[in-house]
Amino acid sequence: MSEPSEWLIYRGAGEPHGGIEQLPPPPPWRDFAGRGAPAPDDPGGDGSADRRFGGYRHIAELHRPGAEELEMINAALYLRRPLLVTGSPGAGKSTLAHSVAHELGLGRVLRWPIVSRSALQDGLYHYDAIARLQDVQIAAHSAAAGTAGADSATSVGSYIRLGPLGTALLPSDRPRVLLIDELDKSDIDLPNDLLNVLEEGEFGIPELERIADRLPGGEAEVLDDDGNKVKVTGGRVQCRAFPFVVLTSNGERDFPAPLMRRCIHLELGRPDHQRLATFVRAHLGDEAARSGDDLIAHFLERSRSELLATDQLLNAIYLTDAAAPAGRDRLADLLIQRLDRPR
Repeated sequence: MSEPSEWLIYRGAGEPHGGIEQLPPPPPWRDFAGRGAPAPDDPGGDGSADRRFGGYRHIAELHRPGAEELEMINAALYLRRPLLVTGSPGAGKSTLAHSVAHELGLGRVLRWPIVSRSALQDGLYHYDAIARLQDVQIAAHSAAAGTAGADSATSVGSYIRLGPLGTALLPSDRPRVLLIDELDKSDIDLPNDLLNVLEEGEFGIPELERIADRLPGGEAEVLDDDGNKVKVTGGRVQCRAFPFVVLTSNGERDFPAPLMRRCIHLELGRPDHQRLATFVRAHLGDEAARSGDDLIAHFLERSRSELLATDQLLNAIYLTDAAAPAGRDRLADLLIQRLDRPR
């Protein structure tokens, strides 16, 4: 039986060893160690900008989007319309939202990842009725014991937290950037449910509307998606600057015509060699891009007839560069498997 390759950390030998100490640093897009230490251009402090742009983002700035891409982005900005971006997985749809926020200084991207159970309410706000009920019961016991409790009406806002969409619609002089990611994974109702909110730029919070006349100045303090306390007047959130909304889709389904006519549609095509090389340099640096040039070319060749994702290319280049295994090409092919057919 041959000895395992030197790059292997887990060797399947059944004997404990300290090989985990030899594990190299994680790839930039999977590095979560910086959480809680916000970068100047990542005010959310969640590291999302670094994972999107890469650790070598200054190199990424050398790349310029195509003319059509620029025109559609600016059309959405001018017309205050959502931008619907479709394309294959890893084409850069989500990164587009971060790029606009970064260049225009619009702060942290508000991200709403869509799953099959997502509903409009999830994006707007969450009301924690159970927590409020518990506090009301505690206050009732305190009152019985002669201790004053908080006023029921004025404390309602303490149990409300705005979602990404709700936060994006808060009144401000500058628009926020909202990423509604992978809308095509939603159930059939969500695209239609979004129509009115995206058209009107406002929504009501019934829990606050019912008691607005009992609130000082009709205002209640709630938490936004950034974790800050904000005031809501009259139980309604109404934007002043319509947010830059990016809806992404992998093209797995069609959307209703009413949504399509309210959006600016941008389709991202298959990236060319230069764009992929820039993408790799942004995340892994010049040396990795040079050494992985043959993998980029092979990836492009395969992508003409197979559905592949650029994430797979990054994984292959990082691992073959960091570990330098003997069977480099074979390992790259194992990592870059076609997505449109089960193997």
